[in-house]
Amino acid sequence: MSVDTGEVAPHAPKVAPPAVILASPQLGENIGTAARAMANFGVTDLRIVTPRDGWPNDKARAASSGAHHVIDNARVFGSLDEAVADLAFVIATTRRDRDMTKRVEGPEAGLRELCAVAAGGSRTGILFGRERWGLENDEVARANIIVTFPVDPAFASLNVAQSVLLMAYEWRRVAVTAPEPAEVENPPATREEVVGLWQHLVGLLEPAGYFRPPEMVERLQRNLLLILSDAHWSRQQVRTLRGVLRHLASRPHDPADPT
Repeated sequence: MSVDTGEVAPHAPKVAPPAVILASPQLGENIGTAARAMANFGVTDLRIVTPRDGWPNDKARAASSGAHHVIDNARVFGSLDEAVADLAFVIATTRRDRDMTKRVEGPEAGLRELCAVAAGGSRTGILFGRERWGLENDEVARANIIVTFPVDPAFASLNVAQSVLLMAYEWRRVAVTAPEPAEVENPPATREEVVGLWQHLVGLLEPAGYFRPPEMVERLQRNLLLILSDAHWSRQQVRTLRGVLRHLASRPHDPADPT
C-alpha cells in the first residue's frame, strides 16, 4: 500500500506556471496544437486575444490531442491589455529584430526572471504572435522583456505550437530549481497598473504638445511605454507616481514659476 507523505516530487515545478497568451491566432488547429504543447509541461492557463475564427473552435479541440482541460478552460479577450491586465511579468517571444530599446534575453535567462517573480506569488505570462507576422511593436512594448530562440538565421521560422513547446519545456526545466515561493513585502505592479501609469502620463503630455512632430506621435508614445514597462515597479511605486501626477495636473500653470 502506498502512502502519500505530502512531499513534492523532485522534478515538480516550485512555482505557478505562466499564462500563455496568443495574439490574434488565425487557425483553430494552431490553437489546439499550442494547447497540446502546454499540457505536455503542465501549463494550463490559455488566453486567446481576438481569434480570427471565433471561439469555441472544434478544430482547436480536435488538434489538441486530448488536452481538453486546456481548451475547455481557455479564455477569450477583446484586447491584449485585457488579457495581460493581472500579470506582473510578461515575456514577448519574437524572432524579428525590433527598432526599440527593449531588453532581449535567451529562453533560460528570461524564464529564470519570470520564475523569480512567480515565486513571490505574482502571476506571469508568455506572449506569442500571429502565425504570419508575429507580434506588433505596440504589443511587444507591453511586455517586460523579449525572449528569442537561438535558431539558425538561415531558417528562423517557428510556428506557434513550436514556440509554445520550447517555452513551456524551458519553463518547467527552470521552475524545478526556482526560488521557493515566499510572500513579498512590495509586490510588483501588474501590467494593468503600468499601462494605466503610461496612459496617465500620455493624457497629461499630449495636451501640452510634448509629442511632436505629428508623424512621430505614435512612436514617441510607444517609447514612453517601453521605458515604463521595462522598469521593475512595485504596486506602491505606481500608486505614488500617479498621486504625484494628479497633484501636478491640479495645479494652475504659471510660466514664471520654475516649480
